[in-house]
Amino acid sequence: MTVFCCFVGYMCQAVICNFAPLLFLTFSSQYGILMGEITLLVTLNFGFQLLTDLIAPKYVDRIGYRASLIIAHVFCALGLLGLAVLPELTGGFLGLVISTVIYAVGGGLLEVLVSPVLESIPMDNKSGAMSLLHSFYCWGSVATVLVSTAFFAVFGVENWKILALILSVFPVVNALLFSRVPIMSPPPSEKQGFAAYRELLTDKAFVLFLLMMLSAGASEMAVQQWSSALAETALGVDKTTGDIFGMCGFSVTMALSRTLYGKFSKRISLKPALLISSLSCIACYLLISLSANPLIGFVGCILCGFSVGIFWPGSFSLAAKKMPRQTTLMFALLSLAGDVGCTVGPTLAGFVSNAVGGDLRVGILSAIVFPLILPVCLCFAVRTDRKSS
Repeated sequence: MTVFCCFVGYMCQAVICNFAPLLFLTFSSQYGILMGEITLLVTLNFGFQLLTDLIAPKYVDRIGYRASLIIAHVFCALGLLGLAVLPELTGGFLGLVISTVIYAVGGGLLEVLVSPVLESIPMDNKSGAMSLLHSFYCWGSVATVLVSTAFFAVFGVENWKILALILSVFPVVNALLFSRVPIMSPPPSEKQGFAAYRELLTDKAFVLFLLMMLSAGASEMAVQQWSSALAETALGVDKTTGDIFGMCGFSVTMALSRTLYGKFSKRISLKPALLISSLSCIACYLLISLSANPLIGFVGCILCGFSVGIFWPGSFSLAAKKMPRQTTLMFALLSLAGDVGCTVGPTLAGFVSNAVGGDLRVGILSAIVFPLILPVCLCFAVRTDRKSS
């Protein structure tokens, strides 16, 4: 039951990360919000998740994982509830800002808490379970887009607040479940404050895993965040259709990759799987960037979702396996590195694309540096293993 709750927790995080972006144009027309203010909502969401990753370990170790998980889900629910209520009470934008900050804190806490809780559960196939866990974020993203699109088609986008209220029920239910299921918490760090951070950040092996997590987040998001635009260009469709084919297509293949590895991981070693995936990802980046046919480039975008699928959970599992002491701070810093990558990857692609006149293919090509990092780190990890054996 604890494993099930962890899976649902990642689906809750997918909802709070993907629901509001579907309504950005609606927010703009309904509340008279400028696109620059919409961009600020995105920045606040990722920014407060990063901040939560950084400061959460201190408080999680004090109040415990069970209470922290319940608080995380409550914040997610309150944020979704706030989307439906606060804009009307505050005149629009301020209510959206408050709601975004609330559910961003909840999402950041889930990212810090859920993976180590799953990792602490006694089981034979932890890397497979971790991959399967992260597949539920992808499936949650796809479900959020498809359910929202269907709801808007049937009931009208003007009734989006009803859907927000419905979605807020799921984190509440999972919070109640987490209050009952058994939870094994990672041990707190022996050192506190700056000394705890310094102990980890001066560990060469841990720095290697931080780079792998940064590479994982950046490699994934540099393509995923621009997948809708690539779909519009390749297929000649409007933005709504581009969202479905682009973002959903990418998320489905990424979810399939994680689900399949979760099922067959006993037969496939993690490091070779990561190496093959990283080389496949590089090939997809080249296909997207250098193909003269936009449709072939879009196929590369969809295949890229499959290639990056196990980057994040695989890097996380490898770090958890190799680090001798798995503390809350260790998991939080790994999540932080991944989130930094999620911010840096699409930002670099966007800036470079803008600098060359809006050619998104050149922007994606510049971001190929991130999937190149992973095989280099894996080679160092293999060399370290040989020296220690």
